[in-house]
Amino acid sequence: MSTPETTGTPIHVESEDHLEELLGEHDVVLVDFHAEWCGPCKMLEPTVEEIAAETDATVLKVDIDDLRAVAQDAGVRSVPTLAFYENGEEAERVVGVQDKSDLVGIIEQLAA
Repeated sequence: MSTPETTGTPIHVESEDHLEELLGEHDVVLVDFHAEWCGPCKMLEPTVEEIAAETDATVLKVDIDDLRAVAQDAGVRSVPTLAFYENGEEAERVVGVQDKSDLVGIIEQLAA
C-alpha cells in the first residue's frame, strides 16, 4: 500500500465515511465547507485551489447542501467555513472569506 500523496487539487468529499477516511490518511487537512449558492464561497474558491496546489495540506471540499449531516456534525453554521485538521483532529477553524496568507500560515503552523 502506498502513502497517500497530496493531489494538488481539492478532493470533493462524497460521504461522512469518505471524509473520515481522508482525515485519517493525511496529516494536515483543510476542509472547505461551501455551497453552490454562496457568493463568498465562490470568491474563496480560487484561493482554496491555490492552497491545494501550493502547500502540503490535503484540501477537501464539502458541499453543505449535498452533505447536510456532515456539515451539521461538524458544527458548521455558516459558509464558507474552513476547518483545519492535524492528525485527524480539528485544530483551527475560520469562517468567511480569508486572506490566502493567513490560511497558508495556519497550515504551516500545523505542518511544523
